[in-house]
Amino acid sequence: MSSINELRRLRGSQRGARQQNKAAFFFLLPWFIGLFGITLGPMLASLYLSFTKYNLLQPPQFSGLDNWTRMLSDERLHKSLQVTFSYVLVSVPLQLAMALGLALLLDRGVRGLAFYRSVFYLPSLIGGSVAIAVLWRAMFGTNGLVNEALALVGVQGQGWISEPGTALSTLVVLNVWTFGSPMVIFLAGLRQIPTSLFEAASVDGAKHWRQFRSITIPLLTPIIFFNLVLQIIHAFQTFTQAFVVSGGTGGPADSTLFFSLYLYQRGFGHFDMGYASALAWVLLLIVAAFTAVNFWASKYWVFYDD
Repeated sequence: MSSINELRRLRGSQRGARQQNKAAFFFLLPWFIGLFGITLGPMLASLYLSFTKYNLLQPPQFSGLDNWTRMLSDERLHKSLQVTFSYVLVSVPLQLAMALGLALLLDRGVRGLAFYRSVFYLPSLIGGSVAIAVLWRAMFGTNGLVNEALALVGVQGQGWISEPGTALSTLVVLNVWTFGSPMVIFLAGLRQIPTSLFEAASVDGAKHWRQFRSITIPLLTPIIFFNLVLQIIHAFQTFTQAFVVSGGTGGPADSTLFFSLYLYQRGFGHFDMGYASALAWVLLLIVAAFTAVNFWASKYWVFYDD
């Protein structure tokens, strides 16, 4: 009799587990629909289109590796890669340095910390908007606010966004200005460092710079790594700012021709969607390569508690 009751309890538990699994699948169903319908489906479709000739008006025609081999002789593509790499390699370190510096200041017990944290985070929320890009274009124009401020100290300004030598720099400044998100993450990481370590270092005679170099930075390396990966990915995807500031042309002289902007021009300006799909996969491979290199290199400079 006891074995029969045990068997009934086992069957009952199995039936309950199946019901729980069905309920879990039901709640996860919207996520699966989004994954396959919005993410994986379009990705596979774009991969197929990258091997076709497709102009959005006629059915795609398979063209093999033509789109991929065209990239070798596409000078504007090479220029866009140069501009994008320059933008990423300059703006991301400057942005993280700004974010870390302000996080260190706020971590020293500033009165009204919640207010300052919200104010400094605000640029990250609106920095990628069209409105800010339009404002940035007006500020750095020939008669913009920047030149008016320079005129007050007797400095002759210029059209910052109309000169090939300075146009990209204005977008770098805009990206550095959106330091709020990494700053908040840095601040959270600084709050996790035990104060006892700094007290012990002070007793041993370590000054602030030595404490920063030997305690703060090593214990903060996981947060630095996290912010670095996120901001590199975000910088490679920059589009709105360059589109608005340059009027969609990537000018002057292709100095703001980001890879994503060139991809847009090929796909929706020239209706060369097959080539644009191939460019999109190149961008994915570039971002994946940068991410993989960062993860590989992290074992040499990122220190975890364990």
